[in-house]
Amino acid sequence: MYIAHTIAELRDHLAAFERPAFVPTMGNLHDGHLALIRQARPLGDVTVASIFVNRLQFLPHEDFDTYPRTWDSDCEKLRTAGCDVLFAPDEKALYPEPQTCKVHPDPALADILEGHFRPGFFVGVCTVVMKLFQCVQPRVAVFGKKDYQQLMMIRHMVRQFALPIEIVGSETFRAEDGLALSSRNGYLSEAERAEAVQLSKALKAMAQAVQAGERDLAAIEARAMQALAQRGWQPDYLVLRRRSDLQAPSAGEPLVALAAARLGGTRLIDNLEIDAMPS
Repeated sequence: MYIAHTIAELRDHLAAFERPAFVPTMGNLHDGHLALIRQARPLGDVTVASIFVNRLQFLPHEDFDTYPRTWDSDCEKLRTAGCDVLFAPDEKALYPEPQTCKVHPDPALADILEGHFRPGFFVGVCTVVMKLFQCVQPRVAVFGKKDYQQLMMIRHMVRQFALPIEIVGSETFRAEDGLALSSRNGYLSEAERAEAVQLSKALKAMAQAVQAGERDLAAIEARAMQALAQRGWQPDYLVLRRRSDLQAPSAGEPLVALAAARLGGTRLIDNLEIDAMPS
């Protein structure tokens, strides 16, 4: 696996390839990340991953300084998964001067749900992804569906800027008990890890209510919020939205249930796609 620490090194190495397939990460890799690498491999003529903890997408009170950096383990995992190239810039390499030019995504999508609770988050995400795209020049990029709103945001950005990149969404990789894999799961205590599966169970309960014909979506959402709160969680949202734009759904539209909640000091997110709401 070739490791590039500067944009110039990366571009020189990738000049020999025509169809890079790209998986951007912030490191602290788990099996979900490696599934993205394996999915990307047959989609291009070289498989590229990046590791960069992006300061721009962290709010002042969030965990940028303490976010786990697991370099040696990450490199070994990427090699085993068949990654060809790792782009691992430091902040000075990727942001050699203050990044005053930023991507400001559509507020209709960027300022709801995650964007409401983490103001400016998607500006940071879109800006770093756009910059990484310019560095790697991929023809395909693979993102996990666990970050559902982020995946929609990246697709929207690529479409709006007419970037010649196919965005592939990969199904959420889960532990045997159903918990969505996340780098932040490592923050959970043993007891919290056992409890964390309740988030995916809450989403399944919401889906079952819809599929059983319940029409009062607000009541389904409130019931899910209350159920988690009673177990000691601090939920930000558990909502049912239409998949196309994450707005309030109408009958007959494919849905997605989305959740974000804090368990102890760890904030977890998850989602579950649901068949169209019955008419």
